[in-house]
Parts: sequence; structure tokens; C-alpha cells
Amino acid sequence: MEHDKIERNIGLMLVLTMIAISVGGMVEVLPLFFLKDTVETVKTADGKDMVRPYSPLEQIGRDIYIREGCYLCHSQMIRPFRDEALRYGHYSLAAESKYDHPFQWGSKRTGPDLARVGGKYSNDWQVQHLTAPRSMVPESVMPNYPWLIRNKLDYSDIQDKMRALRTTGVPYSNSQGEYKRNVTQFGEDVAKTLHIPDAEKTLVAQAQLGNYDNNKDDITEMDALVAYLQVLGTMVDFSKFDDDYFAKFR
Repeated sequence: MEHDKIERNIGLMLVLTMIAISVGGMVEVLPLFFLKDTVETVKTADGKDMVRPYSPLEQIGRDIYIREGCYLCHSQMIRPFRDEALRYGHYSLAAESKYDHPFQWGSKRTGPDLARVGGKYSNDWQVQHLTAPRSMVPESVMPNYPWLIRNKLDYSDIQDKMRALRTTGVPYSNSQGEYKRNVTQFGEDVAKTLHIPDAEKTLVAQAQLGNYDNNKDDITEMDALVAYLQVLGTMVDFSKFDDDYFAKFR
């Protein structure tokens, strides 16, 4: 009878449902904040963090990746199964996504997983594949994205984007004290790319040095997207995980 009263009272049913969801969520999520191995510690031999925040160019490339809906057909999470390791490489670590807001794990693979795509193909291959996918992979169902190489990259708001991400915990620096902290955590070369006041200069320098779209005269959306794709999966040295069961399937 009491159960019948609850089901007939929409307001009470809503409140009790929210309480049940909240309790269940806390039971599942809160313990993760107290487990030391929830996010792996992945460091170099000299104690620097391997996984770093995205550079300004890579971050805008990630925004374009999301804007174009690439995440709808490509996941970025290799599961700890043998068939996944054989095809894509070492399973994904939580540490690899700790600066992703939001993460791009995905739930559908119309195309292959991209967690380890960085460095797998040349810049020229990536540009041609994004422009006309079937010219590189005849069986592909991926749409063409020819406008990426025509559209000049708008990076006027890059500092605002980095400041916004800084509020979520991404260690972009906005002062000399924060910059020095990043030098200690990531090394000086990386720390320079994370300094907000120098964001536009850093972005232009990476685009010109990388020359991702094979055109140094303009910085295009293609430069940014390819820069993002080429960094995926390249931060962690998985040779340091050779004792891991799945490492032998790489």
C-alpha cells in the first residue's frame, strides 16, 4: 500500500528517485577519491610527469575534433582485452585522460579507436585522409572534411580557453610561480607551452615548426586537428610497463 502511494505521488517519487541515485552515485564514485592507484603515477626516469596538458594548438585541435563530431565514430579507450591489445596497443591508462575535459573514451566504433593513433601515420597521410578518406582507405564510410585545410584557424580566444580549463584543475600557468611549478613537474620545454600569457606565440611556433598541413603561409584548422591527432597516445612510454600482462600483445 505504501509503495502504491509513492508511485501515485509524482513529486514524492521524483524526490526518492533522486535520493536513490545520489546514494548509489556516492557509493560508486567517492571511494575512487581515496584510492591511491585510481590514477596511475606515470613518470620519467628524472621524476617528470609523462602525461602533460595539451599545448594551445593541440587544445584547439581537440575542440575542432569535438565540433566535427569525430567522437561519434571513434573511441579513445583501449579496453584490457587481448584482441584490443593486439589491434591497438597497450590498454588505456586513467592517467592518460586526466587533463581531458570532457574525456573522449566514447562508446561506439564506426571507425577504429584513436587512442594510439599519434605517430602511426605521417602528417601528409592525415591531411589527405581527412580531406578525402576513401583516397586512403577505400572501404571508409567517413565523411570528407575539405574545409579544414581552407579555414584559417581562429585562436583569438585560446587564452580564455586555457584559463577556463585551469579552473577545472588543468595546470596551465598564469604566473611565474605556476610556471616554475610546471618546470618542476613537466620540464622547461613543456612548461613553456603551458604558459597562458604566451599562448598565441606558442601556438604559432608549433604550427610553423610542425607544418602539419604542408603550408607554412597559413595556420589552418587542419594544422590544429592533425597536431591533436599526432599527440594521441604518444605521451606515455609503455616500455616501462613491460611487466604488465597486456604489454606483450603490443
